[in-house]
Formats: sequence, structure tokens, C-alpha cells
Amino acid sequence: MKTKIITTAEAVPGMIVAEDIFGLQDYLIIPAHSELTNHSITRLKFYAINQIKIEINEDGEPERMDYGNTASDTYSEYIKSTLEFKKFNQAYDSVVTDFKKKIATVNGQLCEPIDAASLTDDMEKIIHESRNNTHIIHMFQCLLDSDDVTYTHSVSVAILCNAIGRWFGYSDEDIQVLTLAGMLHDIGKVTVPSAILHKPSRLTPAEYEIIKEHPQHGYDLLKDQNLDNRILNAVLMHHERTDGSGYPNGLKGDEIDDFAQIVAIADVYVAMTNPRVYRQANCPFDAMSVFEQDGFQQFSPKFLLPFLEGMANSYINCTVQLNDDRIGEIIMIDSQHITRPVIKIENQFIDLAKIKRLHIQKIL
Repeated sequence: MKTKIITTAEAVPGMIVAEDIFGLQDYLIIPAHSELTNHSITRLKFYAINQIKIEINEDGEPERMDYGNTASDTYSEYIKSTLEFKKFNQAYDSVVTDFKKKIATVNGQLCEPIDAASLTDDMEKIIHESRNNTHIIHMFQCLLDSDDVTYTHSVSVAILCNAIGRWFGYSDEDIQVLTLAGMLHDIGKVTVPSAILHKPSRLTPAEYEIIKEHPQHGYDLLKDQNLDNRILNAVLMHHERTDGSGYPNGLKGDEIDDFAQIVAIADVYVAMTNPRVYRQANCPFDAMSVFEQDGFQQFSPKFLLPFLEGMANSYINCTVQLNDDRIGEIIMIDSQHITRPVIKIENQFIDLAKIKRLHIQKIL
């Protein structure tokens, strides 16, 4: 990737920022590889940032993204209209279909051995259609509008695990293992009766007890397969919680495998931000707020904090709707109040950390 430094005065919408841009106290203003918008250029001037590094092509010209002619389009609408997203969505649908075939069971046993290399290659087809972590989170969020069924849920968790692994700076090999752990974490649900698994209402206590058996069933399905032990642990432990309140074994703290803890966070986040038959999807910031308020009892801060920071920073520059129906743009994430960023609405800056009655209602 070639880059060059330009003055802020030379910046125009559509240029791609080559590196993270920080303001005072190391606040992230614009993530690397983001496309500049009129709002983000205004923010650069607001923070008195005089020059930035942008990506350029082989001819030395700025790389640009074409945002179209409709100024009222939201960023998510733009994402969904791109060829990149269409390819991403096609790859996602293809992988979900193939995954369902590859984990087929008869009488509680897998029809074929798990081919880890093949599943990894399948996930790479999806990841390949994104430019970077921020881009994959944006495209991933645009996928979260269908029922949270087992196979789509598992692939979505795998995508998020891949992004988390990159935020944590894991090696490529470890990211592949973590991604596969996310993909296989719920395999035990293939043994759960369909009438319970797809029940169009809340489960009864007895039905919930049957659901709670799926981690052990999943582990039993995979324990004799040629898989990394961290994958097996993630399958068995992804419902364990650091305070001992989880299942199936009530493990605590460091008794829970690191990858299992990461998969657990991704599993809960995807479940909260997907619609269910009995409720609408939660806004990503609502889900992050639940983690921020209650999650530190059940999840290790070692994993939860970087996850929340990575997710929140992914939404810088995104258009949001507040609970008073006003629409603005996220311009800054406060590391002390991750889920309550600063929002720019026209010429007004609203710090949600200081105005408790307001919150983000929807990502647009």
C-alpha cells in the first residue's frame, strides 16, 4: 500500500486515511483505512490537525470511494449498495449453506469427520471480501437483520471472533483457530430437538435445561476429531462465566479457556444484536452498554475491555439516531465511557457521557 501526506485543506470526501488519527489524550478521531467524509474533514479542522496520511494508487493519485449522489443516504445504506458487500453477503450465504452440510449428523453422530482446513478456507472467503477490521464490522452489522438460527449465528460468531483476534494482535494461526472455535461453538445444538431449538416463543424452564446440554453434546461430538484443544474447550466452555454462574460445569476465572471466553463474548454480542422471533434486535450500543454495566462480573476485563473498545471505535464516523429521534454522527469515543460517545448534530456537539437522558437508539 502506497501512501502520501497531504494537508487537511487538500482533503476531500472519499479519500482513504492510511493510519489512525488521534486527538488530545489519545482519543481516536478517525480509524485507519476509513473513508473521509465532510463531517470527518470538519473534525480534523476542529482538532487543529494540519496534515494526514492517505492511501494512493500506483499512479500516485488518492485512492477514493464513490459515495454516490444521494447526500441523505446513511452509511449502512451505502455499505449495502456496494459491490463489496454484495460479494461479502454472497460468500456468507454460501458458507452458511456449506457449513450446514459439513456438520450434518445421523443418530447423534457426525456423518463426516470435521475438515478444519476446509472450514477455515470457507471463512477466509468471507474475510477476503473486507478491507480491514472496521470495514468487516460495518458489513457484518449489515448482515444482522435475519433470524438468529444456529448456522447463521455460528458463522456470524466466527466472523466476530476473527475481528477480535485481530484487535488482540494474535498470530494468523491463532486467529484461524479462534475463528474456527467461533464457527463450531454451537455444534451441540444439532442434537437439540428442532421443536425446542426453533420454538417461536420463550423457552420453558424444562426446555431451557435441554438447551443447556448442548455444550457437553458438542464436546462429545468433536472430542475424537483432529482439532486444536482450544476449539474443544470453546465448544464445552462458551457458556461458562468467570463468576461461576455459567454451565455446564460452573467454572470460574482462569479455569475457563481464553478462547472460550472470547467466543462467549462474541456469542452473547451476536445474540443480542440479532433479532429473535420474540424480540427485535438490540442496537449495538445497547448491547455494548449491557456488557459495560453488567459484563465485568461474568467476563474477564482482559478480554471484554479490548472488545468494547474495538467495537465502539468501529462506529466512529457512522450515522446514528438518538432516543429523541435526532440524527447525528459519532465523532469521538471516550475511553472512560465507551458506549456514550460524542455526537455531532449539525453544528452542535453532544457528549452523551454528560447528558444521561440521551442515548444511541439506532445505527443508520
